[in-house]
Amino acid sequence: MNETNNNYFKKQINDLQKKLNEYSYQYHVLDSPSILDAEYDRLFNELKTLETEFPEYISPDSPTQRVGEPPLAEFKKVKHEYPMLSLENAFEEKQLEQFVDRNAQRLKNKPITYYLEPKFDGLAVSLIYEKGIFTRGATRGDGTIGEEVTHNLKTIHAIPLKLKGNPPPLLEVRGEVFMPIKGFKKINLIAQKNNEKQFANPRNAAAGSLRQLNSAITAKRPLDFFAYNAFTHDIQLKSQ
Repeated sequence: MNETNNNYFKKQINDLQKKLNEYSYQYHVLDSPSILDAEYDRLFNELKTLETEFPEYISPDSPTQRVGEPPLAEFKKVKHEYPMLSLENAFEEKQLEQFVDRNAQRLKNKPITYYLEPKFDGLAVSLIYEKGIFTRGATRGDGTIGEEVTHNLKTIHAIPLKLKGNPPPLLEVRGEVFMPIKGFKKINLIAQKNNEKQFANPRNAAAGSLRQLNSAITAKRPLDFFAYNAFTHDIQLKSQ
């Protein structure tokens, strides 16, 4: 095949990848789909066919790369550059007052601003983006060492495989993988009908789904993601 034909198919594949990623963003992040599911599936299958014929044009952020990796034998261990600390619990007002007092002492009574946020009950993860491309994802583990679950995280459509705009060369995003109540009820209903074991709660469902050695199983689970922190050497974040 000559170079002109190669360039034509390369452009066709790149255009389909961009279109499908944008449609996926509209559907899963903005909750505002612009095409029907059947049309998305048609374009996805067209892309898959072209990438099968021209695998050299498959990019890391292609929507076809969200599923299809062979099952892993085990999870690799990865070290977090910045420790992933766990949250402390306070069950009564006195414990909260002690927390505030400790912070005041540590910061030598400098002014402190507190933010109150709801907490998703799921599994904390770290996402590494290099030049805007999602390259590695890991669980919190013990806070210092976690398990790499990149292939499983790629199946979650709320996690972009490529960042928009002008991202820094290296960016770490932290957030929570969780299972919405609606999805939790749905998979338990399916399990009940198939006489299979049901999940005890959405948190266990999310954790169990993410820690599958076979990413095809994870892809079938209704997981979502919410980002709450970011680390980079190139951009200083000034506020929450």
